[in-house]
Amino acid sequence: MKKYLALVLIITLFSCNNDDDSTVPAEDPLVVAEFRTNLSELNLFTGDLSDLNISSRAFEYTLNTPLFTDYAHKQRLIALPQNTSMQFNGDGLPIFPENTVIAKTFYYNTDERDLSLGRTIIETRILIKINGDWVTGDYKWNDEQTDAVLDLNGSTVPVTWIDADGVTNSTNYEIPSNTDCFTCHSTFNNSTPIGPKLRNLNFEINGSNQLDNLISDQSLTGISSSSEVSSVVNWQDTSASLESRARSYFDINCAHCHIPGGFCDDQSTLDLAYETSLEDSQIFERRSSISTRISVYNEGFSMPFIGTTLVHSEGIDLLQDYLDSL
Repeated sequence: MKKYLALVLIITLFSCNNDDDSTVPAEDPLVVAEFRTNLSELNLFTGDLSDLNISSRAFEYTLNTPLFTDYAHKQRLIALPQNTSMQFNGDGLPIFPENTVIAKTFYYNTDERDLSLGRTIIETRILIKINGDWVTGDYKWNDEQTDAVLDLNGSTVPVTWIDADGVTNSTNYEIPSNTDCFTCHSTFNNSTPIGPKLRNLNFEINGSNQLDNLISDQSLTGISSSSEVSSVVNWQDTSASLESRARSYFDINCAHCHIPGGFCDDQSTLDLAYETSLEDSQIFERRSSISTRISVYNEGFSMPFIGTTLVHSEGIDLLQDYLDSL
């Protein structure tokens, strides 16, 4: 009888230990570095797709000065292949490993004064590094907000939202075609990311430097501290100089085309990269033309050439103040 009770006790303990093991959460599936039909097939998110809960296989990043896209909000993330890292390569883009996935999701809050009213997700743009080249693709979200479908042809989506001042706004939001994506993401005819340059990531979020966090978790290697990287400024930070704010805005919104090897290299003498000196940038010489082409929206004439359908009033005020100061 004693032997029987002992055996029951052992079996019970073993069963309890197995139950404990079953409570350990399973790892999120690996991110798929391929352009599948549906966004959900890439495993970038967990749970309901519309919640945009990022997989543990990816991480979110934020830019000090972001690109303007008709007042849309954006969620940016990078998924590195397992046991790899980005390699430090100066203040610009790091060296990304093969099969890196970069995603940017665009959405509008229904009412900026009450986020509980929800949002409308429009598109998720994807870059995947395949055989050394960056390949672009765009996923358009369905009306039910349950998934997004790969669509390389581009389309127009009517959008309405209420801003923080209670004003109702609307626009015909333009989802770019794959050709449009290459226009902006092209340097010397090679596709390339735009946003995640290290100088754009080098700032504090909630008291912690974003680059230092990437270094500490070994997502970024070949560098020991964010102090080794320069930094652009937030264009809205009025404690920074007018010039640095304006040049930061030019850098993220315009320099992907207006740099050597960019889309406008053969059409314009402007070099709007942040690190280019004012003397070499041609901003002073072209200030009248810049002012004219940024102040109104006129398709085929206004700047940016593609990617927006609205004038960014606040950004244009900053640039105009800067141009007037030269």
